[in-house]
Amino acid sequence: MLRDEVTSSETIVVQKFGGTSMGSIERIRSAAGRALAAQAQGHRVVVIVSAMSGETDRLLRLARDVTPIPDARELDALSATGEQVASALMAMAIQSQGGRARSYLGHQLKILTDNSFTKARIRTIDGARVFQSLDAGEIAVVAGFQGVDEDGNITTLGRGGSDTSAVAVAAALSASVCEIFTDVDGVYTTDPNVCSKARKIDRISHEEMLELASLGAKVLQIRSVEMAMKHGVPVHVRSSFSSSPGTVVTGESDLEEVVVTGIAYDKNEARVMLVGVRDQPGVVADIFGKLAEHNVSVDMIIQNVSVADRSGAAALSTDVTFTAGKTDLTRVRDVIDAIAKKVGAESVRFDEDIAKISIVGLGMRSHAGVAAKMFRTLADHGINIQAISTSEIRVSCLVATKYTELAVNALHDAFELDKPPAERAG
Repeated sequence: MLRDEVTSSETIVVQKFGGTSMGSIERIRSAAGRALAAQAQGHRVVVIVSAMSGETDRLLRLARDVTPIPDARELDALSATGEQVASALMAMAIQSQGGRARSYLGHQLKILTDNSFTKARIRTIDGARVFQSLDAGEIAVVAGFQGVDEDGNITTLGRGGSDTSAVAVAAALSASVCEIFTDVDGVYTTDPNVCSKARKIDRISHEEMLELASLGAKVLQIRSVEMAMKHGVPVHVRSSFSSSPGTVVTGESDLEEVVVTGIAYDKNEARVMLVGVRDQPGVVADIFGKLAEHNVSVDMIIQNVSVADRSGAAALSTDVTFTAGKTDLTRVRDVIDAIAKKVGAESVRFDEDIAKISIVGLGMRSHAGVAAKMFRTLADHGINIQAISTSEIRVSCLVATKYTELAVNALHDAFELDKPPAERAG
């Protein structure tokens, strides 16, 4: 349910303001005005804030000026201060405009997490103090991105963690909606910086948003969408700088599902190929088990058809290819030689000059020929597909980086995403 559709005075609305929305004192005042406007409409308002734009990066640079490899616990204690400053400033801004507000840090609200410093996961949230503020007519301002573990250590949730904080708080408080205020006015059919015909989506399902977020769309953080989907929290993505109605992310799907909702791309992956691996039970498990031990997340996995061993022996061999984030390549290189030796690989090849192009849509479940149309479109534009992976509502292709913009625009035209859903060809 959207904020302007709710009339009950008991309705709780969670508003999250990101770093750009908190980028200056004037912007903080503007955000405070939005919170007060929601309260004036009869809602009980909880505000989640990120650190001011650039502040977290500044703190991390300070840490690395002190030591090349900062202790993770101390890094969390340092980086969480950005949100501490932002939450206090927001509360002051609300007070300066005649409202009542109280700020809370993660440990004060008792946002309990595990002890995985710099990438902690939320376990529980005690909303008692928030309800006390709301009952007193205050706007509760909560520092995003942070929590506390069982031992009282400050923890942080990783990049984009304030989105996760906001959805988690909304779920804990049974809020009617979680509004994410950011520097864009909603979710688009693809990146407007790459495709001038990109169109804002009015409504999108949690499933589709999760796929788009995991595939490179940066409007919402993946974990926040996962949490919204798990707990049934409607999320409303809006601009801090305009009155645009934004995009609603919800568990409800349209009665007439479009075949393709959006297109995402990701240039931050690299391809790794183990050539001439022994084709026998347990080999693939050995490869990816070892990568998991070193905390390497893999995405696309392809195993070629077996061929006779190149040495002429009776044994069969195959090539195993996978993609991983470029940020994980250092860890991959640290262990890949040992893995290759264990599974009998002849060589290992790396390719960082790739991009993953993906189409996403709930309607793909019930429409045949979507993948074929994607492949034909890319072929007609001279784009070679290096690898393919699919899910029920997504098809992804690996292509050379230089074709990224061409592929996105060609697919956007092919699926007529510049038109309203009702006007697209079946």
